[in-house]
Amino acid sequence: MKAIVVTDQAAGTAGMTLAERPEPPAAINDVVVEVRASGYVPTEVDWPSTWTDRADRDRSPSILGHEMAGVVTALGYGTTGLSVGQRVFGLTDWHRDGTLAEYVAVEARNLAPLPGDVDFTVGASLPISGLTAWQGLFDHGRLRAGQTVLAHGAAGAVGTMVTQLAREAGAYVIGTGRTADRQKALDFGAHEFVDLGNDKLADVGGVDLVFDVIGGDVQKQSAALIRPGGTLVTVVGPVESRPADGLAIDFVVEADRAQLTEIVQRVRDGRLRTNIGTVATLDEAVATFNSTERTKGKTVIHVHP
Repeated sequence: MKAIVVTDQAAGTAGMTLAERPEPPAAINDVVVEVRASGYVPTEVDWPSTWTDRADRDRSPSILGHEMAGVVTALGYGTTGLSVGQRVFGLTDWHRDGTLAEYVAVEARNLAPLPGDVDFTVGASLPISGLTAWQGLFDHGRLRAGQTVLAHGAAGAVGTMVTQLAREAGAYVIGTGRTADRQKALDFGAHEFVDLGNDKLADVGGVDLVFDVIGGDVQKQSAALIRPGGTLVTVVGPVESRPADGLAIDFVVEADRAQLTEIVQRVRDGRLRTNIGTVATLDEAVATFNSTERTKGKTVIHVHP
């Protein structure tokens, strides 16, 4: 099968190649999925799990990608809950070969059914962005109606999900980004927008929840804005700056079938819009990932037509 493979960590994105790899077998509790579309996160080549397994053993050449939508083609021994021919979408294990390939083997529990009225491109754009937003807001941030959320990167793939889900939950959302991001952040539902290049973040005042996708000085300034009992959640690694009287939580998104089902239902009924940026084919993927042009939103690769 065709797959996007990396073998040299020092080479970064430039080390990607489109290669032939063996089709994966279905282990116990796995399914094999014919990948129709795959999501991609630009930082994957920097993730330790791309290069080593859980025992810290080298696992290159490794196949990139961890989000996908496709069709189940085989079931492993003991696999229940899914069937051959079923449309699915979800998030694959960080330490296993990924979804930028014609086929992927994945634990069945990491997938959810993809309704027939949601196309594969949309399905592949949802898992990391949607689950990250959901888990940060509700599992870790304990968001409640009437609270104020400061959503960094509000025009990005995660940020637009954070904005929409928080607003649906009854929160007041202040989005941040650069000047060019303002209209997109507002279009996705932010009540206010802070231009990090020109506005003072301190002028925002007190907030109940900060959703941080930036870190560094922005995280430090944001921690100072959190009201007593509030929370800073971040996805950029260990927290460097903590609120004076509140919680600081860093987390790595996890697959969750029930949450995926909630997210895709919101897409179906119009409560949630995806933020898809670049779309390309598997043959175009290496050039796409190495392009100097950057668009806000999720990069999606069409694998099988």
